[in-house]
Amino acid sequence: MRASPPPSACDPAAEASALVDAARTGDRRAFSELVRRYRPRIYALALQLTGSASEADDVTQDAFLRAFANMSRFEGRSEFFTWLYRIALNRALNGRRDGRRRQRVDMDDPRVQAALAVDAGGDPRRAMELRETYAQLVAALDALSPVLRTTVVLTVLQRLSQREAAVVLGTTEGTVAWRIHEARRQMRETLRRLQREPTPARALRAGAEARDAHVTDGLEAGLALLGRLATVASRT
Repeated sequence: MRASPPPSACDPAAEASALVDAARTGDRRAFSELVRRYRPRIYALALQLTGSASEADDVTQDAFLRAFANMSRFEGRSEFFTWLYRIALNRALNGRRDGRRRQRVDMDDPRVQAALAVDAGGDPRRAMELRETYAQLVAALDALSPVLRTTVVLTVLQRLSQREAAVVLGTTEGTVAWRIHEARRQMRETLRRLQREPTPARALRAGAEARDAHVTDGLEAGLALLGRLATVASRT
């Protein structure tokens, strides 16, 4: 069996490429290093798509098992992480083939909890104020079709470029750009509808004008925050 390549602190890209080459020959230590490097991002992807920590764990484990079993078939025509993303993405979507679109999100949703853990700063009153906002944001994400939701997750939350997302999704950059635009439009519509529904917490809020401004500003800020926090949560 081929030995794992020595680390190269000065060229991470070359080091990753060497690890992939070694893993393709059956080097388990090289593949274990790839798991260590990419697991946080794959877990974050699965968590954002499934909304379940336990399901995200299952998706992540299964994705790496499938990747290891098929390493000899990886031809290097795309980046390794792009290939790995496709495996994880297909696994996560297959777990939700019933096409459910959740309009409500449990307040214990791990994505909501992760956001509160950082954004509330340990202040219980602040956490109570933000909890509904984040729950609605995640509900708006989950209400999207699988195609639009995965595009948002890849580009906005996982911060892939439109070119990288197009490779993962097997489409064009122009299509990715349109999906992002359409997804944000639908999410704003969902948020406006959810925020018009009466709840005790919302009775304390200001008028419709301030509420609409919050929808527009909060969508962009909230999506960026949830993307960062999902990655942070995956390391704990």
